[in-house]
Amino acid sequence: MRGLLVHSDQGTPLHFVEKAQLDNWLNNQTQYVANVVNACRSQSSPVFTITDANSSELQLVLCVVDELESMWLAGDLAKQLPKGQYQIQGAHEFVEQQALSFILGAYQFSAYKSLPKIEACLAVSDAAIFKKVYQQAESIYLVRDLVNTPAADMMPQHLAETMIELAERFDGQFNELIGDELLEHNYPTVHMVGRASDNKPRLLDLVWGNESHAKLTLVGKGVCFDSGGLDLKPAAGMRNMKKDMGGAAHVIGLAQMIMAANLPVRLRVLVPAVENAVSRNAFRPGDVIKTRKGITVEIDNTDAEGRLILCDALAEAQNDKPDLLMDFATLTGACRVALGTELPGFFSTDHTVASGLVEQGLLNQDPVWQLPLFDQYKGLFKSEIADISNCGSTPFGGAITAALYLKEFVEPAQTPWVHFDVMAWNVRSLPGRPAGGEGLGLRATFSYLEKRYSA
Repeated sequence: MRGLLVHSDQGTPLHFVEKAQLDNWLNNQTQYVANVVNACRSQSSPVFTITDANSSELQLVLCVVDELESMWLAGDLAKQLPKGQYQIQGAHEFVEQQALSFILGAYQFSAYKSLPKIEACLAVSDAAIFKKVYQQAESIYLVRDLVNTPAADMMPQHLAETMIELAERFDGQFNELIGDELLEHNYPTVHMVGRASDNKPRLLDLVWGNESHAKLTLVGKGVCFDSGGLDLKPAAGMRNMKKDMGGAAHVIGLAQMIMAANLPVRLRVLVPAVENAVSRNAFRPGDVIKTRKGITVEIDNTDAEGRLILCDALAEAQNDKPDLLMDFATLTGACRVALGTELPGFFSTDHTVASGLVEQGLLNQDPVWQLPLFDQYKGLFKSEIADISNCGSTPFGGAITAALYLKEFVEPAQTPWVHFDVMAWNVRSLPGRPAGGEGLGLRATFSYLEKRYSA
């Protein structure tokens, strides 16, 4: 991201004008600018680059748009504009939105392939805007990089390295349990899911902030690759399973936002990190496991492994009695069926928290959608030989039954709980949101947390 955003008051003016207001805008420009724009109105591109009348120096850029409300107006500009430094014109909030749009649209994943260098950069003169845009974009870039990285280079040990770097950068503390240490410290389901892999399962634990501040705990599903286990996925279903650690990526990115902004919280980030592989010691359909909380679970399907590793981490998270507990996971295809890939669904045991998240999602054009914890469906994961099964008996309502399973391991009366079921992946390119790994609902969540803890 370096070089794409600079703190400066120098740059070619970048104007956004509604199509209906274009004539009025042109009336306030020089005759030369008006003539150039009018001569080019028939062009298919809504972006006009206008050079000086007496030289080839760029004078201004005009973007003609249908309306100004969308924050994604600048989402494609970084890859369209010629080499140079640009400065968005407009009110404070508009500049902030479009600056973030511009930078997010400039993202490229070039770890394994040489890509054309983006030579357009954005100048932001306001220090507060610069800081906020940089921090948010840097965190979302981190999420995208983590999800986009092939599984061979993004196993539990690599997630650990990322969290260690964050702890060192922000003066936090990091601890981890590896392999059989998980059994010694009573994290049986994390160990069970990850034991078949040569990449040992881990529980990653980062703590940051003043001990006197309100406790905020984030839990992220870190399935670094999901073969489905013995209930093996078909090839098509396995192809993009490098993204199954997207929940971990989300909480790592959100943690970076929180620490960079120095929110007054005592932050804890728990990531159960595993590879769901196939080997002679892989866990089996029909096995029964006693979880950290003491609840016994019958394994109906080894491909429903995310909820298994999360349940031990959620049980541990309760020990601190946090003020708020949130988890992110690429948990169910059922949530994608219900909401599509671009709208993250969430569940919550607290109506006020849920309303706040929805409100901030709308305000930040980062919408999130609440789904119901419909307790009547609890009977769908009944087991004849254990306390519960890890799957519902029907494919219907799969996102709800998965959330209800997780709810068995939290204490709603003690701690408000939010569970995000996210795609973590753009299946199509949109302005500011290239295809591939994506942080969904992060800006909405951070904005809610900022309001909750900075009031």
